[in-house]
Amino acid sequence: MLQEFELSSYLREQQALIDRELERALADDIPEPLGASIRYSLMSGGKRLRPILCLAACTAHGGRPEIALPTAVALEMLHTATLIHDDLPAMDNDDFRRGRLTNHKVFGEGVAVLAGDALLSFSLEYVLEHTEAPPERLLRVFNTLLRAIGVHGAIGGQVIDIRNTDRNDVDLPALELMDARKTGALLVAALVSGAVLAEAGEDTIERLCRYGEKIGLAFQIVDDILDVTATLEELGKTPHKDDRANKATFPRLLGLDESRRRAAALVESAKQDVDVLGKGAIPLFAIADYVCSRSY
Repeated sequence: MLQEFELSSYLREQQALIDRELERALADDIPEPLGASIRYSLMSGGKRLRPILCLAACTAHGGRPEIALPTAVALEMLHTATLIHDDLPAMDNDDFRRGRLTNHKVFGEGVAVLAGDALLSFSLEYVLEHTEAPPERLLRVFNTLLRAIGVHGAIGGQVIDIRNTDRNDVDLPALELMDARKTGALLVAALVSGAVLAEAGEDTIERLCRYGEKIGLAFQIVDDILDVTATLEELGKTPHKDDRANKATFPRLLGLDESRRRAAALVESAKQDVDVLGKGAIPLFAIADYVCSRSY
């Protein structure tokens, strides 16, 4: 089944679709340098994994991708906001993102903070203004996005990350909780939102939730591995920062080999969760494999 599916072509097509929509979404009346700061990070490339998962979840249940496209765009805005804030000196203090200087290194900390804040609010505004869906489904999507970015999602996960930095007593459950919120929550929200907009049943939504939780954790495990093994050119950001900051990571707690085994097991389990979707699951299968196959 997967042999007939060309993931690289699929990703290129979806990325191009999302980039075109992002270009249309960016208003030309944003005060400068805020507009330039937003564009610098939002249009800097990236995998567009969250919006792609949103569209894949929608089409997996027979939904029209157009109905999920505004939400897909919003998810990329939300993700970008978390990256801008994550790189700040008060957070991870990183100099590089996606192979070039981080936002605050180019525009200053004040503008970077405001660019992240602006993307948070603009993303939700965009969903409300451009999604053609029944009010109850739009409300559920809106709530899903808010929860994924808030105290139970990415922001809460970032706080746990700060609290756990430079400590030697962080155990595996605490690490998994942090990553489920900081990394996994937006991935799950992407899948749930796409399925809700396609009018999927609750069983399908629950299966997509489990799939998202597992590939989200696998994605973070692979990120932790790459931080240890990859170069700046391969990684696009400063390697070995987690070790220097004395952060809990999967390789530190489990070792590289066990971390790789755990990521692979999570991916296989995630694929089983969505196997019942039949042909609709083909992109989800391929994306799950891609998560674990990034260069170590």
